[in-house]
Amino acid sequence: MSIRIGNGYDIHRLTTDRKLILGGVEISHELGLLGHSDADVLTHAIMDAMLGALSLGDIGHYFPPTDPKWEGADSLVLLSQVNQLVLDKGWKIVNIDTVVVAERPKLKPHIEKMREKIAGVLQLECDRVGVKATTNEKLDAVGREEGICAYAVVLLETK
Repeated sequence: MSIRIGNGYDIHRLTTDRKLILGGVEISHELGLLGHSDADVLTHAIMDAMLGALSLGDIGHYFPPTDPKWEGADSLVLLSQVNQLVLDKGWKIVNIDTVVVAERPKLKPHIEKMREKIAGVLQLECDRVGVKATTNEKLDAVGREEGICAYAVVLLETK
């Protein structure tokens, strides 16, 4: 058996007139994340970790923000495509661990739904998908509520 570890990171600016979507879950908030797709930083970080584990670049290579085809794209659909690429290369996910960093809104009530959505798309048991939330204690751009970021680590093994 061979294993690979990948890590991912994403950050998007908060703005008005956008939905806040994290882990495929729409969360009620007065601000949403600005981006070419739905700007789901959690899902984007997971995709980058999956691609990074296999030295396949990043999501910008596969879903460039300059391509109108991906405008407003559902990041869970993109995640499914990245997962298929990983499977086609002969690998599968062992587990995922993530952290979302946001001052507001409180994410704890949404974490289980995020885990379920991500696990469902990746055809994993929920206990293989970890989602944690924290704040930045009012420090830097995330702490000033200018954006939200996410970190992800993914362990892959050969099928």
